[in-house]
Amino acid sequence: MPEPVSIDPADWVCPLPLREMKRIVLGHGGGGILSEELIENLFLPAFGSGGGPSRDSAVLTVASGRIAMSTDSYVVAPLFFPGGNIGDLAVNGTVNDLAMSGAQPLALTAGFIIEEGLELDVLGRIAQSMGKAADNAGVSIVTGDTKVVGRGGADQLFVNTAGVGVIPDGVEIGPERARPGDHIIVSGKLGEHGVAIMSVRAGIDFGTVVTTDSAPLHRLVAAMLAAVPGTGAIHALRDPTRGGLVASVIEIARSASVGVVLDEAVIPVPETVRSACSFLGLDPLQVANEGKLVAFVDPAHSEAVLAAMRARPEGVDATVIGRVVEEHPGMAVGTTPFGTTRIIERELGEQLPRIC
Repeated sequence: MPEPVSIDPADWVCPLPLREMKRIVLGHGGGGILSEELIENLFLPAFGSGGGPSRDSAVLTVASGRIAMSTDSYVVAPLFFPGGNIGDLAVNGTVNDLAMSGAQPLALTAGFIIEEGLELDVLGRIAQSMGKAADNAGVSIVTGDTKVVGRGGADQLFVNTAGVGVIPDGVEIGPERARPGDHIIVSGKLGEHGVAIMSVRAGIDFGTVVTTDSAPLHRLVAAMLAAVPGTGAIHALRDPTRGGLVASVIEIARSASVGVVLDEAVIPVPETVRSACSFLGLDPLQVANEGKLVAFVDPAHSEAVLAAMRARPEGVDATVIGRVVEEHPGMAVGTTPFGTTRIIERELGEQLPRIC
């Protein structure tokens, strides 16, 4: 099978002219010649030989055992932001959803809701970014769908991705498995994705460019599992996207009927993120991330897991930030740098809407 060609999205040009059109028209979603040209001349070159959205379904060969499935929709605004765009975000996000159950990704689907008038150049750059991100993650985009809606119906572009992955034998990971005594580990610095979005959405200069942390995490998870084979030491994993760290740990605490204590003095938050959140009135612990994970790990094995994480580029800043307790089930409390304790509550809604 030929390797997909790696192309810088910034250098993308349409391989063949789509009837001299520079923007999406309603006919591109009508199932006729324009639809065919859009798929054959834009999406398939971007996604390589994995199959792409020319198929209504894909046939996959999987090893006997268990599979994980996930689906997510991406409506981030703006479409492009420092370090990424809606395309690579969609690929990485779905890969990470699979990884949080311990699965290694096998294949993805891609669905596009495209607003009439979107520039084909913009769509092409996003598709190329998706293909490059999939190639980087070692996964294929094997089938998909496109729909075109009238102006004002989709705010340029919405993307839906679904994924399937294989869970290795003996791996049992789930939020209900967290237990008192577990150490809580984050894989790195928090809040970068949310601040990257806000920097361009609000046009605010924070004195430096904050880039998204969007990245695939399945290789990091595989390294963590390999460090403690057969122990079942990794009880729960979560990627702290919408709602950030706080939403992730509270959701796990509620699922397992346990309490969580976080040491706020050691939680890794970059100073640029902390300053930006202070300026915007946001809690950095509730700002979205797209390339970080939270792990609940048996304390007897947490040092081995931590060492394995720090040996990977995705986990070089991994830190133990708290523990699981029997008290206050379903709640999180934080010990502050001043030695006080506070209840950490989730936001009623979203601090930053349309962040992913």
